Amino acid sequence: MKVDILAFGAHPDDVELSCGGTLHKAIIEGKTVGIIDLTRGELGTRGTAETRKAEASAAAKILGVSFRENLGFPDGFVFNTKENQLEIIKKIRAYQPDIVFCNAIDDRHTDHGKSSALVREACFLSGLTKINTKSEKGEEQISWRPNAVYSYIQWKNSTPDFVVDISSTIDVKMAAVAAYKSQFFDPKSTEPETPISSQNFIESIRYRAADLGRLVFTDYAEGFTTDRLLAVNSIFDLK
Repeated sequence: MKVDILAFGAHPDDVELSCGGTLHKAIIEGKTVGIIDLTRGELGTRGTAETRKAEASAAAKILGVSFRENLGFPDGFVFNTKENQLEIIKKIRAYQPDIVFCNAIDDRHTDHGKSSALVREACFLSGLTKINTKSEKGEEQISWRPNAVYSYIQWKNSTPDFVVDISSTIDVKMAAVAAYKSQFFDPKSTEPETPISSQNFIESIRYRAADLGRLVFTDYAEGFTTDRLLAVNSIFDLK
């Protein structure tokens, strides 16, 4: 199955928090989108790996993605190893995405930056024909390199290289985030408080999108960074 966008996240909820609006907008526009979580989020202070799995499934349905998978890497110990690169290469070659989204290059959670480097390097290596991989059915895979790899913005207030207008999909994004009931603000919860369980944090998701939108004269936007030059066919493609 070929997809237009393949979004990787170190943990279930990374994608929803950072680029959920962009993904849903692409789906509305007729694009095919898939999500791959690297870990089960089992080290999270609140909830369990089982609750996160159910929440991730619910969020995926809200966004309308074609599929969601989990590679089962150990939470908190995501490393840029040959073995992990090959697992990601297999997925890139299986789904042949034109665009890949991945974690922030530098962020508060150490898994985020490491996952970003892991995915970005795997995207490059996936295009090398002499790296041999097999599909889940045991068939030889052909090389594939995405046209672009973009890192979404997370905890740190990084300056984006570009933003995507998500004014039409902000409510769907917030609904997908709210699917993670164990992780975010819940006044009835008796679990320990964390930096992401406060009301301020959940409100910050919307007002950060509003602030990025303000800067480009729209209501809401999501930001991305890239380590290569961006190109447009015409100066009029820029808004």
